[in-house]
Amino acid sequence: MRKRKGSVEARVADAYEAGRLVPLASSQAERKKLRDAARATLVKDRRVNIRLSSPLLSDLQARAAEEGMPYQTLIASVLHKYVTGRLVEKPSRMTVSTGSRG
Repeated sequence: MRKRKGSVEARVADAYEAGRLVPLASSQAERKKLRDAARATLVKDRRVNIRLSSPLLSDLQARAAEEGMPYQTLIASVLHKYVTGRLVEKPSRMTVSTGSRG
């Protein structure tokens, strides 16, 4: 799937293709520390079951499709961003703006 123009991934790919990315020198210890952190982050060792309304699940699936990812990955990403304080609300492109609600 092609990334949206202006996305972080597209900008990184453009910078890479233009030769503007320079590898950082790192020690073996630093690489091992980063590798271990990445592995620990990616381990999904717990299952969680939640009940969602059909409309909410449909909206999540549509939003995930917009982002080009599975809906369960989107849910996990939203939860991760929330608990780390990095959740920034951004309206879906599918949402129609109706002005202010009173």
